[in-house]
Amino acid sequence: MSRDQRRGNRRHVATFRCRHCRLDVSTSAPGTAHRNHCPNCLWSRHLDDDTPGDRAADCGSLMEPIAISVRSDGEWVLVHRCTGCDEVHLNRTAADDNAILLLRLAVVPLARTPFPIERIGEL
Repeated sequence: MSRDQRRGNRRHVATFRCRHCRLDVSTSAPGTAHRNHCPNCLWSRHLDDDTPGDRAADCGSLMEPIAISVRSDGEWVLVHRCTGCDEVHLNRTAADDNAILLLRLAVVPLARTPFPIERIGEL
């Protein structure tokens, strides 16, 4: 335990441990002001309520990355669903996010079409 922890001094936390993959993650993220997910596995924790960085949510459960959305300016946004309360949040991606996992999320709609893909030729 550090001297600051023993004294009860609270400083801005520079890292957090991902509750999904257990990676120690820096809170600074290239491309966004509030790191809200693990760049390795893309999972998050339900901490924010309405405003990014507000840390006002009471849930605290893990948030699963379920999809990618693309904003009109071309920015990719992660879609997370809370495993505790099913709330859905949009979170900006960061430059150091795992590109392979981002692509895997992006192609899910192509891999799991709501209709038999063979029927496209009949249109």
